[in-house]
Amino acid sequence: MTEPAELNGVKYPAKKHALKVKGHFLSKKTTATAANSAFFIAGTSLVYYEYCDETIALRQNRYFHYLTGVDQIPGCFILFTLADDKSTLYLPEIDWEDVMWSGMPINPKEAAAKFDVDEVKYVSDLKESLQNLKSAGVSIYTPDTKEYSKEPFADLVTPGDKDLFYALDEARLIKDSYEIAMMKHANKITANSHIAVMSAQPIEKNETHIHAEFVYHSIRQGSKVQSYSPICCTGPNCGTLHYVKNDDSMADKFSTLIDAGADWGCYASDVTRCFPINGDWTKEHLDIYETVRDMQKSVMDAVKPGVSWESMHMLAHKVLIKHFLKLGLFKDGTPEEILDSKVSVWFFPHGLGHLLGLDTHDVGGYPDYEDADIYLRWLRLRRKLQAGMVVTDEPGVYFSDYLIDLAYKDPKQAKYIDREVVKKYMYVGGVRIEDDLLITKDGYENLTVVTSDPDEISKIVKKGLARGREGFHVVV
Repeated sequence: MTEPAELNGVKYPAKKHALKVKGHFLSKKTTATAANSAFFIAGTSLVYYEYCDETIALRQNRYFHYLTGVDQIPGCFILFTLADDKSTLYLPEIDWEDVMWSGMPINPKEAAAKFDVDEVKYVSDLKESLQNLKSAGVSIYTPDTKEYSKEPFADLVTPGDKDLFYALDEARLIKDSYEIAMMKHANKITANSHIAVMSAQPIEKNETHIHAEFVYHSIRQGSKVQSYSPICCTGPNCGTLHYVKNDDSMADKFSTLIDAGADWGCYASDVTRCFPINGDWTKEHLDIYETVRDMQKSVMDAVKPGVSWESMHMLAHKVLIKHFLKLGLFKDGTPEEILDSKVSVWFFPHGLGHLLGLDTHDVGGYPDYEDADIYLRWLRLRRKLQAGMVVTDEPGVYFSDYLIDLAYKDPKQAKYIDREVVKKYMYVGGVRIEDDLLITKDGYENLTVVTSDPDEISKIVKKGLARGREGFHVVV
């Protein structure tokens, strides 16, 4: 499948990425010899399932990919020397017995033309290259900690260096135009696939069908892997944040939540949409949907460089409390008192959003999962926004017996909950709306291009239902 039009003939900017990493690394390594260092990263190798001759699907090491642009080639290495800014890619040796089965692999000449590196060699040259650098007094750093106590790396590289980890994460934090184009394309595929799911209700009888429909349409558009395992749930199952069963019947349910994103060239999209199974929103479902929609919009209206993400997270909680008081779900307290009690955590327990890029939960957010403040413990982004970041804005409201029971156990929180009103909403399960936002110098650009308007969503679902159930299928 073709790349986005604006990237036709353009190489993945691996050298630019390496120079960014170098800049961040030297900001930490202030010794006079730091500039005479090298970065060394192994790509992912094929791994066999235990007691089986089938290999686990290749997922390329994202740090390696960032410095090479190499995706589906296992067993590679990248070496970048800071003194001369030289990138050398090492390819695995040709397995001649495998050529009959898999065809000829890419050769060094082809790789040099395809990837933004200075030289391409085979892995058989690797040990000598490392030994020569070591003999010349070059310090060779790697983020990897596995296998580097063994040959050919023993005593040649320094694994697990914290300053290299920092440099790689800070470099990946700010996306360049190439990366943004990749993420926009992934979002376009994702949007089409979400619309296909909404349109295919006549043939969706089980949550598995939702999962299958999304993946089918992603693959048709060239995205052969997902950024993460899709979350496809209906009714009360929507109250489980990372529901992974995806196999329950949809009969006698009203609400659907699908959290799914296509991958394009190792770059992620991450989108959640909710819709009524029959196209008609029930009062309670729409109440919660509009609550979450207001939470998300309030954050979008405030997003810009310099804004603390923690403050955005707390803003979403404040909007939730406002709506819950209006709906009667909360009672007998001021918004400030309810916020101080932290009772809203049990209806919105996860963080507002996270960084997005080569990983779905991308690096550089510096979360603190040991934080004593339960409002912030699961927030994956704990820093101020900067232009060039891509973040997800994904508030949610959930009705989970497990979570609500935790609130009922604390009298200081339970007193604010109207249990009878809560019972009326339990069948909804949960609502989450998630968009991918590129932070710009003045605010943000929403990379997500599938509607979240409840009226538009209802029309999409009903249009699919109107087509009937006989021989129905959607192609985007």
